[in-house]
Amino acid sequence: MLLEIAIGDAYGAGFEYAGPDRGSRRNDLSGYVKHPRHRLVPGSYTDDTQMSLAIAEALAEGLPWTPLHLAQKFVDCFHRDPREGYASSFYHFLRKTKSGEAFLANIRSDSEKSGAAMRAGPLGVLPTVGEVIERTTVQAAITHNTPLGISAAVAAALASHYCYHRLGPLADLGRFVERHVPGEWSTPWQGKVKAPGWMSVRAAITAVRANHRLSNLLKACVAYGGDVDTVAAIAMAAASCSQEIEQDLPPHLVQGLERGDYGADYLIALDQKLLDMFPRPST
Repeated sequence: MLLEIAIGDAYGAGFEYAGPDRGSRRNDLSGYVKHPRHRLVPGSYTDDTQMSLAIAEALAEGLPWTPLHLAQKFVDCFHRDPREGYASSFYHFLRKTKSGEAFLANIRSDSEKSGAAMRAGPLGVLPTVGEVIERTTVQAAITHNTPLGISAAVAAALASHYCYHRLGPLADLGRFVERHVPGEWSTPWQGKVKAPGWMSVRAAITAVRANHRLSNLLKACVAYGGDVDTVAAIAMAAASCSQEIEQDLPPHLVQGLERGDYGADYLIALDQKLLDMFPRPST
């Protein structure tokens, strides 16, 4: 899951809010592309993956699931591997924040954007819907303590949970989410994806339901336009766990993903640790 989140994030980062012409010309999975305005090296992941890593590590380490422990994880993951890709204001906030206590004391937590949803995918490995909702709500409220911010995060985590634990056919994914989270999650999304988190999640659910190959899914996420790296990260978290979706990402996207201390090999190892801790059904 984490490897696919990072690939979706890194691939989508080259197209985020870059305009429809760029998407139609370059969205062919032939390689990672340089964003026309950002300084990220192609193949580098962004905040979507780094914050997902924080959540995954907190799970794998069995940390007490409190705002303070999670805030400390967000701070630690950023400072050990500082990178661009965050919203400018949050990037500067993290640069000057050195502890979980300072994070909680100074963060504005009233956002309805996608930050809590983009990092929620790893919580889908938890064994029950109740645990997914409870833990996702705790982590979301740290930065996105609004009804729409929390519901988007819970919907993203439940989409991952549904696929990871093989709870039913992909066609029913949206209806499953609707049973637990207010929103029109089974209504197909069309058009550009803007900043509100619910848009990214609905677009991701639409793409997962409509595509039965991971390669086609990734192209579909980017084709929306707008906040496409977040759409791709959320969609890939769920789709990478689905038996109905062929796992056919081009090898050069796997090989071209960053290889630093927290790159592809680290993601693969953490994926395996979560799988061992939270096994899914064998059939």
